[in-house]
Amino acid sequence: MATMKSVQTGTAGQIAVVDVERPRPGPKDVLVRIRACGICGTDVTFLRMGGMPARAHLGGALVPVALGHEPAGEIVEVGAGVTGLKAGDRVVVNPQDAPTGIIGCGGRYGGMSEYLLIENAVPGRSVAVFPDTVPFDVASLNEPMAVALHCVNRSGAQPSEKVAVFGAGPIGLGAAIWLKLRGVAHVTVVDVLPDRLRTALAVGADAVINSAEEDAAARLTELHGQSANALGRPRPGTDVYIDAAGAAAVFDTVVGAAKWGARLVMVAVQKKSAEIDLGGMLRSELTLIASQGYPTEIFEVTPQLIEHHARFARLISHRVPVTEADHAFELALTPGAAEKVVVTFDA
Repeated sequence: MATMKSVQTGTAGQIAVVDVERPRPGPKDVLVRIRACGICGTDVTFLRMGGMPARAHLGGALVPVALGHEPAGEIVEVGAGVTGLKAGDRVVVNPQDAPTGIIGCGGRYGGMSEYLLIENAVPGRSVAVFPDTVPFDVASLNEPMAVALHCVNRSGAQPSEKVAVFGAGPIGLGAAIWLKLRGVAHVTVVDVLPDRLRTALAVGADAVINSAEEDAAARLTELHGQSANALGRPRPGTDVYIDAAGAAAVFDTVVGAAKWGARLVMVAVQKKSAEIDLGGMLRSELTLIASQGYPTEIFEVTPQLIEHHARFARLISHRVPVTEADHAFELALTPGAAEKVVVTFDA
């Protein structure tokens, strides 16, 4: 039996690199040799939990999770019934298309393995091919950049509008890139970490605010002009806010700063927060828009990721070989230690 290495959850806060059977493709499948796989906040959540609850266990027992839903690699085997794909194709993956469960999120397979089986492989649905001009590590950003694009699509931001993005992690920075690529007039990124703010400027943000040192609302008024809420009280002229941080302070800041008719897109997983100021929302007619995943965007991002790959590459702060996977996850678990960590596999 041929085996391979796979990164899975171990005890709470620890990964386990285990030997598992190498999957064999059926007539409709392809086998991908993984070259890079990003670490996401979802991976970190599973890691902290030590797995995920099994639906069959009413008592809340945890089962290990094969990690990794941001993989990129090359096809090494193709089933006889597969069309439009061939050995040697470099591909990114739609983790939600797997019939045996979402790749890396409780499904049978995880993308942080030496090989990944793509079941019922169809180009444009389960995988998308990219050229060798794009490094594998940058290609692995395809999935999180689809999340970022969906949030921008949900915002409805127009070229004439002014946008503030709270949180300069990969999703917030990705949102800033998509906003500028669609011609949005002014994009400000807000965070508390100077390194992340420097990255925001490097990828095209028009301005940044360190909210640990500056009054975000006052600075936004300087940048976006002054407007008012429904009662005529002065507010920044910001049209759209994007919460890519998930902190209660962000929500409170936006409600307190929103002008009449502003929009807030919530893309971050929200941490426990205090009461929401519904009166404040009413006084600005603030529209709250939730953004989850990527209903259509998973491969809509791929052509622009290819075209602007050097710009997107700036989001990656650490490239760590799979032989040092423990270190990669230590970085991801430590607040402020890394922006985007990508685990790489030897060619």
